[in-house]
Amino acid sequence: MSTLTPTPGQTVGPFFHYALPYEGDRDLVLPGTAGAIRLHGTVYDGAGAPIPDALIEIWQAAPDGSVVQQPGSLRRDGWTFTGFGRASTSRDGSYTFSTLTPGPTEDGAAAFFAVTVFARGLLSRLFTRAYLPDDADALAADTLLASVPDDRRGTLIAARDEQGLCFDIRLQGEDETVFLRFPGH
Repeated sequence: MSTLTPTPGQTVGPFFHYALPYEGDRDLVLPGTAGAIRLHGTVYDGAGAPIPDALIEIWQAAPDGSVVQQPGSLRRDGWTFTGFGRASTSRDGSYTFSTLTPGPTEDGAAAFFAVTVFARGLLSRLFTRAYLPDDADALAADTLLASVPDDRRGTLIAARDEQGLCFDIRLQGEDETVFLRFPGH
């Protein structure tokens, strides 16, 4: 059996605005749909500057907590909720999604959005979670949050504001978002 020699990594981007966006990518549900919420935020680099060419993907459970297994994420039909969305950041580093509030996938669990970040200078995508801020008991009992130092947990919890749920992502520096590592990644 031969052993392959690893090659140097390549950074991802900045080609997202050309190759990956598609019609309706950020609208898991159409704005104005009953129960629609806005998940939004800004992606910042290590110096605190907004990143204008990042791409954010979310996966989420349906409001009843079920894991959605419907096709149609890349070709939106306007009524099928797939639980997947993709949004590129604008010139000011901001992103937005129109979606539904995810439900907890287990009794007593905290509801969250699974978030993936693609940005220039990264050797691979980054994974994190955006927890809903509403259920303090579920947040306190969440095993992933419990594994994060107290002073860093807030980087994984979205905040409610007048526009919906705000989840800013900081790639480095002060208040850096906690990123997750998965086996084999």
